[in-house]
Amino acid sequence: MRIWLIAVGQRMPAWVEAGYAEYAKRLPPENPLKLVEIPAGKRGKGADIARLTAQEGERMLAAIPASARVVTLEVEGRPWNTPQLATRLAEWRQGGRDLALLVGGPEGLAPACVARADERWSLSPLTLPHPLVRIVVAEQLYRAGTLLAGHPYHR
Repeated sequence: MRIWLIAVGQRMPAWVEAGYAEYAKRLPPENPLKLVEIPAGKRGKGADIARLTAQEGERMLAAIPASARVVTLEVEGRPWNTPQLATRLAEWRQGGRDLALLVGGPEGLAPACVARADERWSLSPLTLPHPLVRIVVAEQLYRAGTLLAGHPYHR
């Protein structure tokens, strides 16, 4: 099973790229984490935010691999603690389908992306900056995997 992190935004600060890369490289080769960056629409005075978000959503939906399970990252999603995430990861692995995790831009996900979701996951009731979500997701997937493997990382 491959895991696709499909996220709005490009040219992240070096600390975001380094943090994401550190945890992504730790994942096992049978479950690689691949980042797909979706260009954000240009925001400025008078920008049609609903239209920009919808266009970003169209690009996100086009990037989802065929037959992948889709999980959106949303404040309103289901919160999982680490053991619960490990259980979900084990179930996703058993299902054999690729997994696409969708992270929206500054205004969140397009309604079409939310409608396409098989599941909705909340990292926190707090609104997190979307670049930080990349790092947190990669680390939490690594942590859940180590828990399943009996590795001491998760204590």
